[in-house]
Amino acid sequence: MTTLRTRRVTTARLTQQITEARAEGEPVVLVHGNVSSSVFWHGTLTALPAPYRPIAVDLRGFGGTDPLPVDATRGLRDYADDLAALLDALGIERAHLVGWSMGGGVVLQYLRDRPAAVRSLTLVNPVSPYGFGGTHGVEGTLNAADGAGSGGGTANPDFVRLLADGDRGTGFPASPRTVLTSCYVKPPFTPAHGDEDAYVEAMLATRVGDDHYPGDSTPSDSWPGMAPGTRGVLNAMAPVHFRVDDLHLVDPKPPVLWIRGEDDIIVSDTSMFDLAHLGAIGAVPGWDGTPAQPMLAQTRHVLDRYAAAGGSVREVAVAGAGHAVHLERPEEFGKALLEVLSA
Repeated sequence: MTTLRTRRVTTARLTQQITEARAEGEPVVLVHGNVSSSVFWHGTLTALPAPYRPIAVDLRGFGGTDPLPVDATRGLRDYADDLAALLDALGIERAHLVGWSMGGGVVLQYLRDRPAAVRSLTLVNPVSPYGFGGTHGVEGTLNAADGAGSGGGTANPDFVRLLADGDRGTGFPASPRTVLTSCYVKPPFTPAHGDEDAYVEAMLATRVGDDHYPGDSTPSDSWPGMAPGTRGVLNAMAPVHFRVDDLHLVDPKPPVLWIRGEDDIIVSDTSMFDLAHLGAIGAVPGWDGTPAQPMLAQTRHVLDRYAAAGGSVREVAVAGAGHAVHLERPEEFGKALLEVLSA
């Protein structure tokens, strides 16, 4: 049985917590998503065989990494630059990168800024290259110049409150445990009891506030009445701050795997976390006809351009899986991951 080791690594930017399965081998760096931590990669860490060296990192403000504030005006570059500093501290010049959800955006930014340092890129149910919310069309056209409909103000206030309160129960629809079992994965799938508790604890380790999750917001004259601020997690994914649509220009072009659950309700062309889609179905009042963000179509558009420019891209859609395909279908995920690692 593989024994995992968790430790803190001091870098030039901050001290980061990592969990790893072995100290030698070809580095595979696993980057978690929003309101989670490296704990969500424990199964992958134990399953990935030698000669690979899987390393799961906690991003700033999550898990055991220093809770430095997030400058959202840099998009996801705070996280990507932190990752570069970590690899430098570990003496790793090139690595395979695997990013889930928001972590997908982090590794996309890393590829955009440092293509020669990336051996391969795996995107697991990733945020769109045009950010989360506030855009329409495959080219990520802003719905409003200020990014209305995205950013810190779009978070469910009950979820934020329960997260800050450390709620571990199932008494509310927005409790972290309920969000885990109804949104992170597709019901009726449930993690093993011990794993579920560990995932909830990882969610509760998220720092909450304007500098962290969800971030600040500003009023907007455009529906639904709020626009991104300049601080915190959700603003770092707002389309006015994060946009990685020129990947076809990077050189070299490492192979890319895009793997996702077909029944993901978080990252979707009809996302239940996109206020425009919620408005269209009557769940958010005052909807003015703003179209839902086609998140999958946007990702496919960017990756198709990457492939047309000479890159290798493989899309794997896993039927019956939700937002956390690596948890729900670990064997299918592991098989696809090993194929891109050895490409």
